[in-house]
Amino acid sequence: MPIKILSPTVIEAAGNKIKIIEEFFGRVNSGTDGVSIARMKSPQGWVEPGQRPEFSEYTVVLNGCLNVKTETEEIVIQAGEAILVEAGEWVQYSSMKKEGAEYIAVCLPAFSPATVHRDQE
Repeated sequence: MPIKILSPTVIEAAGNKIKIIEEFFGRVNSGTDGVSIARMKSPQGWVEPGQRPEFSEYTVVLNGCLNVKTETEEIVIQAGEAILVEAGEWVQYSSMKKEGAEYIAVCLPAFSPATVHRDQE
């Protein structure tokens, strides 16, 4: 049976500035543990701690620019571009440009604070 989501749940984000996470599907909003789908809005200068998650993260940038740092490189993802970070890879996301970033993140399996494994600050 189809499940209609009337609105997302806003979830507190990690990082040095306020970032908006609107979860449509996931452990919080829909009780889904197989996948999470969320719209993210991060301001200029936002940086989150590095992490080595147990889930793969598929990210599509809608507006602005997202910086993705791995153990070996730094990648800039512009509006209309996407990136896949596989489970077990170390990654750190940030938005340094004036316009910040708006993007959709899909995590398989669903995001969980217990499986994100953020670096100690």
